[in-house]
Amino acid sequence: MASWDGPWLRQAQRAPSPHCDDRPADCSVDLLVLHAISLPPEDFGSGEVQRFFQGSLDFDHHPYYEQLRALRVSAHFFIEREGKIWQHVPVDRRAWHAGVSQWQGRERCNDFSVGIEIEGSATQPFAEAQYQALGQLIPALWSYFPGLDRRAIVGHSDIAPGRKWDPGPYFDWQRLWQEVAV
Repeated sequence: MASWDGPWLRQAQRAPSPHCDDRPADCSVDLLVLHAISLPPEDFGSGEVQRFFQGSLDFDHHPYYEQLRALRVSAHFFIEREGKIWQHVPVDRRAWHAGVSQWQGRERCNDFSVGIEIEGSATQPFAEAQYQALGQLIPALWSYFPGLDRRAIVGHSDIAPGRKWDPGPYFDWQRLWQEVAV
């Protein structure tokens, strides 16, 4: 059973990000956005994603990172291949994960969503441990935000079509729905 320490999930490893700010006044969270990321691409377990979200990535370490140099990105949560959950932004603050986005006619999805990055790529299946971690994290978020619609879980590609691909073709949505028993 998940428990909260204010806006921080006790079961998650904390790694605070400076890339966040206050949500707009009177804005309620009513969307969960799933993403996929690996840094460098296709490289898992490097710790680079956490460093990127914390603003401490060494941009000279890999040629791919040059295109990331000007970006300020974070997500509320990051799930490693082995299922370890990291929390970078308290859930009551706005993480910078969705960029230019819209859902059901509402723009600026960062304002009203929680971003969950999953270590992965567009070319490989996700790990069973990641679905199990989502099966713990998502109900914990439902308990924190009791008004959150249990079906309001989308991919980054759903809120930024044509601009974003993730979580991608190897994310098993049916497996997710079984894990969270919606």
